[in-house]
Amino acid sequence: MRAEAIALPGTAAVLAMSNGEARPLAHVPRHDVASFRRLVAHAPATGRRVSALFACAIDERPSLLAVLADDGGGALELARTTVDGAAYPAITPDNPEVHLFEREIAEQTSLVPEGHPWMKPVRFPPGRGEIGVAPFYRIEGGEVHEVAVGPVHAGVIEPGHFRFQCYGETILHLEISLGYQHRGIERAFLGGPHKRSAVLAETLAGDTTIGHASAYCQTVEALAGAVVPPRALALRACALELERVANHVGDLGALSGDIGFLPAAAFHGRLRGDYLNLTAELCGSRFGRGLVRPGGVRFDVAREVAGRIVERLAAALRDTEDTAHLMWDTASVQARFEETGHVPTDVARQLGLVGVAARASNLHRDVRSTHPHGYYRFVHVPASTLPQGDVFARAYLRFLEVRRSVELLRRELPILPEGPIRGEVPELRPEHVAVSLVEGWRGEICHVALTDARGRFATYKVVDPSFHNWTGLAYACRGQQVSDFPLCNKSFNLSYCGHDL
Repeated sequence: MRAEAIALPGTAAVLAMSNGEARPLAHVPRHDVASFRRLVAHAPATGRRVSALFACAIDERPSLLAVLADDGGGALELARTTVDGAAYPAITPDNPEVHLFEREIAEQTSLVPEGHPWMKPVRFPPGRGEIGVAPFYRIEGGEVHEVAVGPVHAGVIEPGHFRFQCYGETILHLEISLGYQHRGIERAFLGGPHKRSAVLAETLAGDTTIGHASAYCQTVEALAGAVVPPRALALRACALELERVANHVGDLGALSGDIGFLPAAAFHGRLRGDYLNLTAELCGSRFGRGLVRPGGVRFDVAREVAGRIVERLAAALRDTEDTAHLMWDTASVQARFEETGHVPTDVARQLGLVGVAARASNLHRDVRSTHPHGYYRFVHVPASTLPQGDVFARAYLRFLEVRRSVELLRRELPILPEGPIRGEVPELRPEHVAVSLVEGWRGEICHVALTDARGRFATYKVVDPSFHNWTGLAYACRGQQVSDFPLCNKSFNLSYCGHDL
């Protein structure tokens, strides 16, 4: 797609780009605050959604930059504004999906979105005080009580605080407080790319090593104008699908464990290990560390190894299907899954959900088909949706996606393109902007980079799918029993560190 400034009906001009493309920063239309606000606020009415909204310094002036995704047209649309003063009119009252973006902007800069309905910190309280010490919404009533869980949990999991307002066993409201996993990774990218930048990208969310590394590399390659060999693109796609399969199967096992259905929990846990071991066949790391690098990949796959992986995939899929059908054919399992943690389609759209959580609420949001990049431009991956929006839908979609990912792997691994696995990466072009989307196993991963006059990162923004979806989990728990929370939580299985960065 050729990048150009276009005017949408009833909105201001935007710069339309393809996924994984870089353009001069000067080409991004600059608007006054009022027209920029209208553009972002009315995005859902024009079939767009907000992939990223963040503050940056352009021409040494505080600015806001928005990335809107047109899933129907396959374009990414950019616009910016300069904010004079310390405040601007909040967009959230007219477009709820930006509520966390605006809270993050206020937390990280001196810009205040006036009129925002709930300015609770995203990660840090004002003045950078103690994480978790923040105002919580309270429901008053004689029989309403509060249940606080975390940030330290009983299991070996990441820290996060959950505050429930309950009437008896019924959850009236859940508020989630994060920030305990903040490592300053976005800040560490600045001035790069450095030798360690790709390693940092892999650690944005450890269970999404391939997804975030791919998004980072696509960003660098776009800014450098690098050409990635077809074989490398194919190997990246295969690693990304293996990562998807391993995590989806692991989630099916965890969901089984949360309802005490131990046969499926045990079998899925073992099968997750089988799929992780296949990733180790590709690069020596079960989580894909060190595989994806700017210009391509670091490890090739011999034909006999690819054949062995295909054989093991066939056996693993048979076991996965047999184990999953234990769940689908057991009435007690379905009684716990169905109508639990329901998120209606209109709510999912308003909150800006992505990935499995969006598709389970009947929203067709899958970057592989709506904004294809890399090898996905040459292979078709159908995206399934379900209308229920409950735990069952989020579980069953994982099962369907495991099937389709394994089908893709078994089809593509024997016919990998011939040729090199890595191309040359020139210096990054100065004063450019690039946007890279990757459909990770949780959903859309978005990386946005702006370069300075020297061709170094002046701004690097990461939006993990969890950033979009934590509010969806909070909504899913409304009206549920307290004992349903673990099941709802695992059906989303969001990342703390991916959110906290």
